[in-house]
Amino acid sequence: MKDAYLGVDIGSISTKGVIIDDDNNIITSSYIWTEGSPIKAVRKLIDILKKDLPSNYQIKGIGTTGSARKLIGLLLNANIVKNEITAHAVGTLTFYPDVRTILEIGGQDSKIILLKNGIITNYAMNTLCAAGTGSFLSSQAKRLGLDVSEFGKYALKSKNPVKIAARCTVFAESDLVHKAQVGYKVEDIVAGLCKSIVLNYLNNVGKGKKIEAPIIFQGGVSKNVGVIKYFKEILGEDIIVDENGHLMGAIGIAVLARKNKIGKTYSLELSDIAFDTKAFECSGCPNNCELLKIYRNNELVDSWGSKCGKY
Repeated sequence: MKDAYLGVDIGSISTKGVIIDDDNNIITSSYIWTEGSPIKAVRKLIDILKKDLPSNYQIKGIGTTGSARKLIGLLLNANIVKNEITAHAVGTLTFYPDVRTILEIGGQDSKIILLKNGIITNYAMNTLCAAGTGSFLSSQAKRLGLDVSEFGKYALKSKNPVKIAARCTVFAESDLVHKAQVGYKVEDIVAGLCKSIVLNYLNNVGKGKKIEAPIIFQGGVSKNVGVIKYFKEILGEDIIVDENGHLMGAIGIAVLARKNKIGKTYSLELSDIAFDTKAFECSGCPNNCELLKIYRNNELVDSWGSKCGKY
């Protein structure tokens, strides 16, 4: 049997999974929508990955990252759980050891990671506002009657991108509607939106950061050729976009699972695992903590939210 390692990146919009071998080659991968239920999404993801995993491979490590990494780490009994910054950096450095800047725009968040000699020197993430992220792009594409997968191609047709105020989703939408109503071409509006996303990212997430080449752009929005165009134009640098850039967090945590394996063989059979969460409010003191208890096969495995440590 050959050894393989599973990495799962659970975000608010999408859930990504990869299985790699000892040489960091991707054996199989999948990208699906989370749809508000990370547990259900991961069960679906694992079923997809299992079908494409050759029978001569055994899972010797599991890692989880993303916003629901701790919850899914308990479900999968993962041997390593790490934040997205670490996972994206490790995944990128695995294939691009000389990278200096990682630009990442996902479904509802965006981040920048600065590196030197393979070490993270600085990073930043967006605020709670999702302006300029994948979900924002999807909603604007729908408003314009376009498929988000074709959004970037429209931007490339434009010769006169309009100015869109994309620092806030509400202002961007009203500005976009106004531009459409006064008669601007769709391609000029789309190009303006793509350009404003880049400017918003650099003025918000990238503010005060020294962006140096080699520069890699990843996350779901890296599939948008219009956004890539304006990153190149505004930064005046070449932008590397890997075909697996949208999976880099999952790849990174799979690499870490390989490096931190504990000699255990994991089963990907989740149908016989009962996994449940129960929420309640503790009234033991004025804090009135909202608590969440996690049960795996009816056994309490963790509890979150207690400020005093009682639970």
